[in-house]
Amino acid sequence: QVQLTESGGGLVQAGDSLRLACVSSGRTHSTMSMAWFRQAPGKEREFVGGISSLRGSTAYRNSVQGRFTISKDNAKNTLYLQMNSLKPEDTARYYCAAVLAATTAQSMRDRRLYRDWGQGTQVTVSS
Repeated sequence: QVQLTESGGGLVQAGDSLRLACVSSGRTHSTMSMAWFRQAPGKEREFVGGISSLRGSTAYRNSVQGRFTISKDNAKNTLYLQMNSLKPEDTARYYCAAVLAATTAQSMRDRRLYRDWGQGTQVTVSS
C-alpha cells in the first residue's frame, strides 16, 4: 500500500495561483498512475486532473483545462497540481489518489479505480 500526503492548500483570492504537492511512499512512484480529485461541502468528489504511468499522458476536467497543470517528479516521489487563475468555484478539499496500473484519458476520471488516497488539503478561493 502507498501512503500519500498532500500539501500546499490555503486561502487565496480569485485570480491567484497555488501549487499543490502530493508526496508518496511505499511504492515505486513511476509505476503509479495518479490523479487529483476535489470535494466541496455537500457535493460528490470529482475528478480534476490525472496523469498515467503510460507515457505520462494527462487529462483534465473541462472547467480547469488551461488553468491547471498536473505533473509528476518520479525522482522526488511527488505529484504536483499547478493551479492558476483560481476561481471561487475551485474552493474544495483536494485529494491525491494513486493506482498501480496504467490509466487512459477516460479511465483516470473514475474515482473507483484508485486504491490509495491522501487526507486532502483545503483550497479556499475568495471573490
